[in-house]
Amino acid sequence: MPAFVKMYIMEKLNDSLHHFLFDNTPIRGNLVRLNDTYQHVLQHQTLPSVLKQALGELMAASTLLSATLKMDGALVLQIQSKGALKLLVVECSSNLNMRATAKWDVTQTNLIAESSFIDLVRNGQFVITLDPKEGEAYQGIVPIEGETIAQILQNYMLRSQQIDTSLWLHCDELSSSGMLLQKLPDIGGTIELGKKEIVEDADAWNRMNYLANTVRNDELQKLPAETLLTRLFVEEDVRLFEPKTTQFYCSCNKSNVASMLRMLGEDELNGILAEFGKIEVNCDFCNKHYLFDAIDTAQLLATSTSISISNAKH
Repeated sequence: MPAFVKMYIMEKLNDSLHHFLFDNTPIRGNLVRLNDTYQHVLQHQTLPSVLKQALGELMAASTLLSATLKMDGALVLQIQSKGALKLLVVECSSNLNMRATAKWDVTQTNLIAESSFIDLVRNGQFVITLDPKEGEAYQGIVPIEGETIAQILQNYMLRSQQIDTSLWLHCDELSSSGMLLQKLPDIGGTIELGKKEIVEDADAWNRMNYLANTVRNDELQKLPAETLLTRLFVEEDVRLFEPKTTQFYCSCNKSNVASMLRMLGEDELNGILAEFGKIEVNCDFCNKHYLFDAIDTAQLLATSTSISISNAKH
């Protein structure tokens, strides 16, 4: 095989999600590997090592979970804390466009560098938001339960969604990877698997988890999906589907920023202008810089007034 073909295949593996099923078994799975997608996130912020790893794992987890949803929209995962680490947030759309950021107290950077991730979030909370393009958004908020991001998410899925879910996550600050297994719901003694009903294999869930637990971090990071699944589940009937590509994408734009500024109100905006002569906003996700001078601010306030008058007439 020509070298350039091998390089292309590796690039596809590095930013992709694979869906797989166990035939005649009520279990589905996903594999993800994020390379450029993860590195794009790191380009826009300087993070301590522990936060780089945590953000990478949360990105892998959001991709794995997003792929299980029958929804056109976005999944947002947040870990919030009141200590040195304030926030980890990842947004993953249904077409696997992603963005992510972290916020922490920069005066405590040394403390963060010397702490474990769980010590930083021990008294925090986990927030999951489903934001469909049509219909109402859903948000669940629960305390942090577990010692790792994988455990936190597994506990949330079991306690809040009543769905058996297992996760394996790894990030080495160069790339991020993960695997998910999920048990499909029992419908009247049978399992609904697409349009096919099958009799439940009582031991399947425990067996697949036992086998999956033998996975090594280097295998998650480096092995092609087919090779990895064959290694883990050599005696099982596994059906592997074509990969889907992930990519970094930030949806911020000047119009959205202007809408946010309008919410501050005229007095607040004029106060900022009086003190600084301009209004500057940086996107937390992509670090894009937005500048509004006095003329720009007057225009956005005029637009706000026009909208209010129009709504009043209706």
